Amino acid sequence: MRILLIDDDAELCSLLKEFLSREGFPVECEHEGNRGLDHALRGGFELLILDVMLPGLDGFEILRRLRAQSRVPVLMLTARGDDMDRIAGLEMGADDYLAKPFNPRELLARIRAILRRLDRPPSTEGPLEVNGVRVDPGTREVAVNGRKIEVTTFEYDILELLMRSAGQVVSRDDLMEHLYNRKATAFDRSVDMHISHLRKKLESGGPIIKTIRGVGYQFVRSFSDQNEGAV
Repeated sequence: MRILLIDDDAELCSLLKEFLSREGFPVECEHEGNRGLDHALRGGFELLILDVMLPGLDGFEILRRLRAQSRVPVLMLTARGDDMDRIAGLEMGADDYLAKPFNPRELLARIRAILRRLDRPPSTEGPLEVNGVRVDPGTREVAVNGRKIEVTTFEYDILELLMRSAGQVVSRDDLMEHLYNRKATAFDRSVDMHISHLRKKLESGGPIIKTIRGVGYQFVRSFSDQNEGAV
């Protein structure tokens, strides 16, 4: 499970490389944006840890260019309390984020949560179709009214969970536990942003995924349900 860390803090990179290597994750480091992007695009990594503030290309530009060619999972490192950086990273396709300064153990937990989603054996369950949306657990493909839709690993997992509970409300805590193995916090927007991406990809008419304020999300079962309390 090779990891590429792009961060201009050489001391932090050295410490994380030593720490993560002891946990079984070989780490390669880059300290400048352009070189980091080139290294990432050459492939061979299971995860990219990407700082926002970098010389050359910043982390957002690296992520934008990377997402045009690769679906490798990305964990963004952001300044503490800078919600706009976190939201921007998730909007551009990051899988998760962590604010600096952070505990290396928390970083390790988030790395494992991301990689756990990639390391599961293919499902033997058959395709599931609800309200024109079809998911195939075996291939992890998604189609809307017969048209294939590209989704990320986390988007697929959210969608399948919601569809299997169609008509019922799935709480944000349940989604966070399912995806990241942690509880949701008031300021954690990761699930909300993944839901937002799914809506843009799936919905052309009425809402398919409804927000139940203060609780969670609901996948509507049929067209007749779409206009009932949608947010």
